[in-house]
Amino acid sequence: MLLPFALFLQAAPEKLLSLHPVDLVIIALYFAMVLGIGFYLKRYTKTGEDFFLAGRDMTAWVAGLSFVAANLGSLELMGWAGSAYQYGILATHWYWIGAIPAMLFLGLVMMPFYYISKTHSVPGYLKLRFGEPARAVSAVSFALMTVLMSGINMYSMALVLKIILGWDISLSIWISSLTVAAYVFLGGLLSAIFNEVLQFFLIWLGALVISILGLIEAGGWSGMVRRIHANFPDQDYTHLWRGLGDFTSNPMGIHWTGIVLGLGFVISFGYWTTDFLVVQRVLAARDLRSAKMAPIIGSAFKMAVPFIVILPGLLALAVLPEKLVGESMAGSGAHTYNEVLPLMLARYCGPGLLGLGITALIAGFMSGMAGNVSAFATVWTYDIYRALIRKTASDLHYVAMGRWCTVIGVLISIGTAYLVMQFLSIMDYVQALFATFIAPLFGTVILGMLWKRATPAGGFWGLLVGTGGSLAMWIWLRTDPAALNYIALSPHAKPMAEDMYRALWSWILCVAVTIVVSLLTKPKTHQELAGLVYGATEIPSEGHLPLYQRPVFWAGVVGLVFIVLNLIFW
Repeated sequence: MLLPFALFLQAAPEKLLSLHPVDLVIIALYFAMVLGIGFYLKRYTKTGEDFFLAGRDMTAWVAGLSFVAANLGSLELMGWAGSAYQYGILATHWYWIGAIPAMLFLGLVMMPFYYISKTHSVPGYLKLRFGEPARAVSAVSFALMTVLMSGINMYSMALVLKIILGWDISLSIWISSLTVAAYVFLGGLLSAIFNEVLQFFLIWLGALVISILGLIEAGGWSGMVRRIHANFPDQDYTHLWRGLGDFTSNPMGIHWTGIVLGLGFVISFGYWTTDFLVVQRVLAARDLRSAKMAPIIGSAFKMAVPFIVILPGLLALAVLPEKLVGESMAGSGAHTYNEVLPLMLARYCGPGLLGLGITALIAGFMSGMAGNVSAFATVWTYDIYRALIRKTASDLHYVAMGRWCTVIGVLISIGTAYLVMQFLSIMDYVQALFATFIAPLFGTVILGMLWKRATPAGGFWGLLVGTGGSLAMWIWLRTDPAALNYIALSPHAKPMAEDMYRALWSWILCVAVTIVVSLLTKPKTHQELAGLVYGATEIPSEGHLPLYQRPVFWAGVVGLVFIVLNLIFW
């Protein structure tokens, strides 16, 4: 067994750094800790409620931190650092206008319906609201998107191990992914949530080192801005809104309408309110107030994440001596956008700090991967297997199915990891998936919650046509580049800008079809909509609570900070 591994090491590509004994100890302690948590929590995951929803016993703080951590995987750390190098501070929009309003909306408006209906998943809510056909479409599309997203996390971690340690990328994918499968298999969502909280703090501790040391080298924020302007005089990489009045005056080739409507409304609200990967964490809260507070607590931490994710990419524009390129140009041996964070890690971290930084990236991988795997297990078991294949079986049977499909999901995801290599940057790949699957789903869910007249037929056909229409637009763009003029409204639009507009059109298509079909078909009765729709649901009042204990008060505080940050970096 040792000989093939030794030969592999000899054939590995040149690495940036070597791990010292202290680094190896830090990494080994982390692996022992997460696997130990999985083994320990296995005894508490006997029922389906335990395995898939962590017993619905999480506090608002635990659920809120897990809510953010499930989204703070290696995809975030690697992908957005690369996107910040490619597009500048515009990448911050995906954390502020592309997250905060939607997270507050989820907490204040949508969580009462998810929680009161006692659904186990977003497709489960669609079953209650629109019927089995709508649930089947959303479950299958979500399962497909989840395994595609899982491949991103695998690729990200393998890329880190290749660049920093010189490991072969294929072997790294297998080693890292099977490790995650082990602890999710043991403890289900309960294990995933507790590890995500641990990983949240490890990620901050490890990634913040790069931002601090980078700012010191660059001479603070103003020094970094001066260096970026000197290195790239033809582009504005340091303003959030100033260059969005025209398609050609910013690095992304996007207009403010694409940011506000495509990202800030459709993509953002679609992801944070209907993607079961994150909603699952909030459904595990112990009561309705905790379920409402969890996204609000998460939004406060989300606003700070650019300081450990976007800032390293901006610092790379200022301090890296070489110009990075897109993945398709990497054949010349140049480093790519996706390698920004590992390059910065290698620049600043010596023994001990390197181990901490690598551990933070591994923690990010495990957090993102575990989120996808646990969500896939729930949707596959409840919304596909139980609904369409075996409707009557014991609870223990479904728990066993959930455990084994985590392993199967990981194996399928390994194949999708190689798809990521075909995209210029990781986040271009992600936004393409969101525009296809999440945008139309948001249209269906939001109409289902806010409009009593929406019918089962309307919900089904709107979701089907919206998803199919987004996929058709993607194919049209790949076969006819001139389609960019019609879909993204400009021939200068970059891939991410195209995704924002495609998401907007697919949402409009879904909503239009849902409304038309609903007006032509028979709606459900008021009694059938109880607990599912505004106007037919009694939501518990919070008027008896002191102001500082009400979710709406803290949502207002977060909203005010959000506005101030956008003005500061305008």
